[in-house]
Amino acid sequence: MNTLILLITWLLLFGGCDQPKDQTGKQEQASVLELTLQPGNEKQVIHNFGASDAWSCQFVGKNWPLEKRNRIADLLFSTDMDENGNPTGIGLSAWRFNIGAGSAGQGDESNIKDKWRRAECFMNPDGSYNWNKQAGQRWFLRAAKKRGVEQFIGFVNSPPVHITKNGKAYSSGGHSANLPEGNYEAYANFLAKVVKNIGEKDQVHLDYISPFNEPQWNWDDPGQEGSPWKNSEIHDVCQAIDKEFQLHNITSKLEIPETAQNTYLYTYDDKPDRGKQIHEFFSPSSENYLGDLESMAQKVAGHSYFSTWDLQKLIETRKKTRQKLNRVNPELEYWMSEYCILEDNKEIRGGGRDLGMKPALYMARVIHTDLTLANASAWQWWLGVSPYDYKDGLVYIDKDTHNGKVYESKMLWALGHYSRFIRPGMQRIGVQRSDNKDIAERVSGTMVSAYKPKDGERYVVVIVNQREENVSLEIDERNMDDEETIRMYQTTSKAEMDLAYIGKKSPGEAIGIPARGLVTLVID
Repeated sequence: MNTLILLITWLLLFGGCDQPKDQTGKQEQASVLELTLQPGNEKQVIHNFGASDAWSCQFVGKNWPLEKRNRIADLLFSTDMDENGNPTGIGLSAWRFNIGAGSAGQGDESNIKDKWRRAECFMNPDGSYNWNKQAGQRWFLRAAKKRGVEQFIGFVNSPPVHITKNGKAYSSGGHSANLPEGNYEAYANFLAKVVKNIGEKDQVHLDYISPFNEPQWNWDDPGQEGSPWKNSEIHDVCQAIDKEFQLHNITSKLEIPETAQNTYLYTYDDKPDRGKQIHEFFSPSSENYLGDLESMAQKVAGHSYFSTWDLQKLIETRKKTRQKLNRVNPELEYWMSEYCILEDNKEIRGGGRDLGMKPALYMARVIHTDLTLANASAWQWWLGVSPYDYKDGLVYIDKDTHNGKVYESKMLWALGHYSRFIRPGMQRIGVQRSDNKDIAERVSGTMVSAYKPKDGERYVVVIVNQREENVSLEIDERNMDDEETIRMYQTTSKAEMDLAYIGKKSPGEAIGIPARGLVTLVID
């Protein structure tokens, strides 16, 4: 394959899509949009799409019936197809393991009211270890690996309560780390022990360790485990961890800084000692430079919260993130390591569970812009499994520690349009459009992104149609072999349309894109 030309016309999707009509009721003449995929215009390499096990997996993985555990694991991790060619799961290629601080062991004395947000800790009060802890989460680690997941991240919200300043998993002061300087080495040793034990006991290697989570927030409200971190504290703790990892031959890389929102990557904003973290940690001119540590991953991890509305903010924060990375070090990767629909705006609200298409399309727009504007090499959702009345999950469950119902969301399948077919090592490629629409018009309408493997002739095209009108694509692959085909997978508001296989097409045949829907094309 050399060049793919997509001709967008108003055609029928298996007889089910009418052309738009004007106010007189007459059908409008279809316009044609040509999209040219550019295999030679190579962008970033994609490493993974993932989610985290916090916090419900501690109960589900330990207590729920095995049949339901396996169903959830299949939905999240499976790359199998059923007898009709439909994916049985979304094939996540990364899984984030929450290394707990021990608030669960403190019970009500932890002051964290919701026991689902407490976490166990491997460290005992006397400094010894109980490696039987976090059994439910470790079940999901093994289930993920069994289903082919290859990349694992261990992330920490708070250091173990037994070594924090206040003996709690949240901060009392709110402006600096809830960890005394004298315990930096103990924290580093704890992380090294966790990596080794999980590797030995579960046969899962934690490729990355994320020692800090959203350091800009004060975490002085005991709603969950958490700690603030100054840039200088992050610098010193990373030095201690690197030393410990080298001493014990730990090959896991450090993932930092997990900023609470994109702006803190390139500006100090309202946190003069906790912001501008691309420069602070990866510019050799900074006093807090960490880029030369043996254990430091050459990437910057950030969260997309509070940066998705309005569209101008969505676009500009991602552009500025990429621009800052390019100025400091063009070789640095960007990983979007946590997001769910948290903010409230005129388009959507974070509160209220919604299994339908509205949050799925909102999520897909964030994925698309993170990948195409910030050049994210990884994209990771927050909760893999949620018991909450919130737009924070992929799979939802009843809030029951031992059993309950399992609910699939359209957000699960929207992420699957990317995660199931864009596999680790594939590369995003450029797309040229003939309509000359600006970025804002594209992200509010029909979005297209394309990907290819490093070698071999195969393309994956993801189309997100936010418009109320149907669209159709015609793919003319001029140098495509006769035997090559286009497999189509679709998600719409219909119950049966969850990343559903809808058949094959040949080059030149019309491919329908439904209104308010997603379609992934696999061309091979």
